[in-house]
Amino acid sequence: MNDIIKLVHGDGGKHTHELIESIFYKHFRNDLLINGIDAATFTVKQGRMAFTTDSFVVKPLFFKGGDIGKLAVYGTVNDLAVSGAKPLYLSTAFIIEEGFPLESLKRIVVSIGNACMQTGVKVVTGDTKVVEKGRGDGIFINTSGVGIIEDDFSIRSIEEGDRIIVTGGIGEHGTAIALDRYDIKIKGNFESDCAPLNKIVMKLKRFYPSIKIMKDPTRGGLATALNEIASLSGLGVCVDEECVPLRKEVKAANELLGLDPLYMACEGRLILVVSKEAADSLLEEIIKIEGCEEAKIIGSFVKEPYNMVYMKTFLGGKRILNMLEGEMLPRIC
Repeated sequence: MNDIIKLVHGDGGKHTHELIESIFYKHFRNDLLINGIDAATFTVKQGRMAFTTDSFVVKPLFFKGGDIGKLAVYGTVNDLAVSGAKPLYLSTAFIIEEGFPLESLKRIVVSIGNACMQTGVKVVTGDTKVVEKGRGDGIFINTSGVGIIEDDFSIRSIEEGDRIIVTGGIGEHGTAIALDRYDIKIKGNFESDCAPLNKIVMKLKRFYPSIKIMKDPTRGGLATALNEIASLSGLGVCVDEECVPLRKEVKAANELLGLDPLYMACEGRLILVVSKEAADSLLEEIIKIEGCEEAKIIGSFVKEPYNMVYMKTFLGGKRILNMLEGEMLPRIC
């Protein structure tokens, strides 16, 4: 096999099978995948299931703290986890540009395999297509996932006074992508927060009766995610700026870039809306979890203004946080 991807790797013939067996089967190997059939079949216990899909076009493909492969697994696993589901199986579909280095593909596939081991999921089916040079910008990945809802978690009605918890520093993924993409050299530890949420959610099961909704603030960041939740609740959201976990270097980098960290993507943070009575106990439990030491209660739901998110600033004023309009930083996932 040559050291770059060619169009014949996507024609479904000998070269396609060599690519699948030498790279994908090698690193994703499990009994459900290697049967070589068009669809994986498996047995699950009776109950509610969750199903999600996502496509990943991040640029650059490799960035501080992660890469497109790691991001594809964690992004899909996290979408399942915030639904209260235990992630089980993934599909991965690759659209690869002719001329893409095989070494880079192997690196991505290895990263996917490692991320699967970290999260306890299996890639059980997939697809590979190759497009002409200049038509694909390297590689795109689509990942779908299925999981089973555990302990009967479901979204509950949000009430006035309910608290909002964020499990760690915001804006770190989007900031890392921006600095790497534009090759901006700034002193500081800038790294994506790309991480799985299923292990965090699993440790919070006993609090399920007090958790109203969970959400991961990816594209559009914290501000957009809070607007989405507010629109579901029919209430307003008041955020305390002093309580929002935001590292000083991330804030400074965004000021330099002319960007707002409140709208920058996270890929390993969890927003929880919880009852007022359980908020402090839940926060104490979250802080004990590795990677969540900076978790904070950042605000609460208020009766007015209806469906609006605003922030009490350091100076005592109020700032309206609308949903992100347009794309502040494209291709962050």
